[in-house]
Amino acid sequence: MIFVIDSLNKHEYPALLNDMFRLRKRVFADRLGWDVRVSNGMEKDKFDDLDPAHVISVDDSGEVVGCMRLLQTTGPHMLADIFGELLDGEAPLRSATVWEATRFCVDTERLTRGSERNSISYVTSEVMIGAFEFAMAAGITDAVAVIDPVMDRVLKRSGNAPYGYLGSPKPMGKVTALAALMDCSEARIQSIRDYAGIRHDVTLPQRVIA
Repeated sequence: MIFVIDSLNKHEYPALLNDMFRLRKRVFADRLGWDVRVSNGMEKDKFDDLDPAHVISVDDSGEVVGCMRLLQTTGPHMLADIFGELLDGEAPLRSATVWEATRFCVDTERLTRGSERNSISYVTSEVMIGAFEFAMAAGITDAVAVIDPVMDRVLKRSGNAPYGYLGSPKPMGKVTALAALMDCSEARIQSIRDYAGIRHDVTLPQRVIA
């Protein structure tokens, strides 16, 4: 099930947010070895202080198993301020109808392989559906994300292929990074649903998780 937590309701979900930041630490700091800021067992950066929306997948036992961060491009965001060299000198996107998607991850230690409900594939699709549905409801038309070639292949395989790219791929640390564009549309959501076999509403009536 998907929870979307933003500036309007984050006071209701402090424990859920902390669990999400702990998952990010396990993935980005421990597993991937990124140079990220970790404090009290949680990974947070300066963009988390800008009131983004967090799309969080929770399994049946209440554990956070996946997440994504959505941030407006009208202000500071990672493509403009961290990965600007990908743009080959072009100005960064600045639009009230374009959001940046970052910090996507799933709990590969807890989740299984395959397509069942508690699988990496299912949770990946659930987070994507939740993010696009939330974005569309907010009037967002497009999303941009800095991804690597592995994630690019995952998106293409799961019915969520980017429709274009900004700038050109560049080496970033141990991987190649590219800025991908995706439209927030019913057609894209349906394509992901068809791939994952998800027919139900992924964002259920929300409740406080203590």
